[in-house]
Amino acid sequence: MRHRAATLVAGGAIVALLYWARILFITLLAAMVIAFILEPFVGLLMRIRFPRAVASFVVCSLALFAVYLMGLGLYTQIAVLADDLPNYTRRIGEIAEATRKKMDDSEKAVSRVILPQKQIVQQQVQEQAAQAKKSRKKAAEAAVQAAPVPPAIQEVRIHSDSSPVTDYIYASASGLYQVVLMGSFVPFLVYFMLSWRDHLHRSFLQFFHGEDRVIAAKSLQGIGEMVRGFVVGNFVLGLILAAASSATFWKLGVPYPLLVGPLSGFLSLVPYVGLPVAMIPPLLVSLTAHSELSFYVLVIAVVSAFHVLAMNMLYPKVVGSRVHLNPLVVTIALMVWGFLWDAAGLVLAIPLTAGIKAVCDNVKELRPYGKFLGD
Repeated sequence: MRHRAATLVAGGAIVALLYWARILFITLLAAMVIAFILEPFVGLLMRIRFPRAVASFVVCSLALFAVYLMGLGLYTQIAVLADDLPNYTRRIGEIAEATRKKMDDSEKAVSRVILPQKQIVQQQVQEQAAQAKKSRKKAAEAAVQAAPVPPAIQEVRIHSDSSPVTDYIYASASGLYQVVLMGSFVPFLVYFMLSWRDHLHRSFLQFFHGEDRVIAAKSLQGIGEMVRGFVVGNFVLGLILAAASSATFWKLGVPYPLLVGPLSGFLSLVPYVGLPVAMIPPLLVSLTAHSELSFYVLVIAVVSAFHVLAMNMLYPKVVGSRVHLNPLVVTIALMVWGFLWDAAGLVLAIPLTAGIKAVCDNVKELRPYGKFLGD
């Protein structure tokens, strides 16, 4: 009982630490994920006699330049989209008003069929009375607002209203500052993880002796293979879907294809909700350019076809063959890590769980847990 209680307390402490220091852990894991993506390119340069440090610097520099070019392209598309934002707002308002009018007409038609004529008259009288009451209330509120307010009451109102807003702005600015601060460490972490990879691997194994060192080496190898297979596989699939979606949207006449194509492509890889979420960007940007129902049906069909093709043909070969997790474990992992780390937890849930499974598969005492996690 003492052992179980200690295990339970330790588990609770670990969960609390993961939640309290989540920005730190998310930064470290994001750097590790990027390092896994860039490691094959570093190995390619090392094959042509580049030292690891130089190869890591070159790859990181090229990656930053690629991110800059992508950011510049997205900024250009977003700037143009911002100019058209009033048109989108007006179009959405028109659609909402038309939908509301259709619902009101349908409700009135049903009422005429179901309710007797006497009840319809009573209902109209009640609606007119409610409208008159609402008008009197609005007039009274306008009169109260127009009345002069003593300076003491104005001061109390200012303090009572501005305090929550000030606290919210301060909390948001503080959180944004922490994210920016931690994000500035990511390029340096990635470079050091790549350039010092061999040294870190050898130093970590020095903590173990005998058979434990062999188990630790196999566990590291299994974690590397699983996480690299998942991360690199998803990244490659995302690039393929982004390129195919951008080219298809441009051909169909969807506005801003260089913006909505990558968004739709990478969102399509989100577990469970990827298909409906991937449809949102192309459908939204098309509101002001197209009004035909057939066009939106075609966009939905294209996004669905890309998603089905990627998830059923490409994903099992590129990713699924290396990450052996059953659907129940994937769902629970998404719930747990999403609760702890919000959106970042949803992105990192599967590679983290795959790494845990790799450790369980190589440690004799934990193999039953590895079998439970696996497919």
